[in-house]
Amino acid sequence: PKELEIPNRKEQLSVKKLRVVLFALCCDTEQAAEHFSNPQRRIKRWLRRFQACQEENLASPSEGKYLSLEAEEKLAEWVLTQREQQLPVNEETLFQKATKIGRSLEGGFKISYEWAVRFMLRHNLSTHTRRAVAHPLPKEVEDNATCFIQFVQRQIHTQDLPLAMIAAVDEISLFLDVEVLSSDDRKENALQTVGTGDPWCDVVLTILADGSVLPTLVFYRGHVQQPANVPESILLEAKENGYSDDEVMELWSSKVWQKHTRCQNSKGMLVLDCHRTHLSEEVLALLSSSSTLPAVVPAGCSSKIQPLDVCIKRTVRNFLHKKWKEQAKEMVDSSWDSDILLQLVLCWLAEVLEIIGDSPELVQQSFLVASVLPGPDGNANAPRRNAEMQEELISTLEEQLKLSEGQKEAGEGQEEEEEDEEGDAEEAADHEVLHQLFEGESETESFYGFEDADLDAMET
Repeated sequence: PKELEIPNRKEQLSVKKLRVVLFALCCDTEQAAEHFSNPQRRIKRWLRRFQACQEENLASPSEGKYLSLEAEEKLAEWVLTQREQQLPVNEETLFQKATKIGRSLEGGFKISYEWAVRFMLRHNLSTHTRRAVAHPLPKEVEDNATCFIQFVQRQIHTQDLPLAMIAAVDEISLFLDVEVLSSDDRKENALQTVGTGDPWCDVVLTILADGSVLPTLVFYRGHVQQPANVPESILLEAKENGYSDDEVMELWSSKVWQKHTRCQNSKGMLVLDCHRTHLSEEVLALLSSSSTLPAVVPAGCSSKIQPLDVCIKRTVRNFLHKKWKEQAKEMVDSSWDSDILLQLVLCWLAEVLEIIGDSPELVQQSFLVASVLPGPDGNANAPRRNAEMQEELISTLEEQLKLSEGQKEAGEGQEEEEEDEEGDAEEAADHEVLHQLFEGESETESFYGFEDADLDAMET
């Protein structure tokens, strides 16, 4: 029996490799390659190898050994809500949250990198997925998504809302590390789309179900001289201490939405997320004055039913990140400040907005894929069809933005997988890192769950 186990053990990934794969699933393969100095091709092979070894286990998690399925679904909900708020999901935050959830279980539970990778795959939590609309969400989240879709489609039908008055709005927050920006090394890491604390600036995107793109509002945290050239598609607001969520929505309502609705003579609907946008009485009054019903996307559902999340937001983020990395490498020895970077970001935003604006069919199909709009026959598309459309939309936009250039590596899958020589000492060191992460007591934190007010807000 011991001899029979040897081939299986060789197929399993080491703790070190699993740690790299987990990083790639939480963030992306490119960041994992940079962080661990490993080629993306190799990391993808490790992931495929793990999937081949664990395929049977993915559908039926071990009972008692790890978290229960119910507990895992709570953890999956947490991952989804973290990402919606552009908060980091990484090895440390994932393990800490899993530990807090697991403490309520009798006898505790066993945590490992293998479990973490299996968990991310089992719940379709990889950031690489281009078919998210077809993946099942945790049960409670899925039920909320279904209620939202039914509510939205019912309102569109009963109110006979025109496509030009059905909008989706969402934010992309940019975080700037000034110390890294002013350093002589790793400038490309200074600007990120995930972070904690106050963002450097917020980009508020608005699209319409008829395929139009409304002006984009950029909220800059700081004092700046009026840039020499603010593109026509962008409205810039700057303030030393930044803007609150309510102030953002109030300015957006008055400067973007009400300006649009004056040209229309109809009721409207606004699809927006529940996390960043707190609908104050002032904001609700502004929307009411333009006969606009807020349709608040329940927490954890954005990847599936928020039209901007289906394709556009992720591609805009990737485009800004790519442009900044290219610029940072070209100007390694140059001095930088926030004003210079802001001007660059405005130009890059104008570039990507022009391309999106020239593809109204892509914008309109985003509403179809998110099931906000029913299909041509009046019924929602099948999940598989929506997934195919989503993948096509992402590929099309990435091709137009030239994001796919240089990502395909020739010879992938042709090379023989080299086996790293990892001694017992190295493996023990990795286990020690994991042990130290949890040996201290963490603060008690209840799971960020769902509140009935999410759907109540839509019904009102």
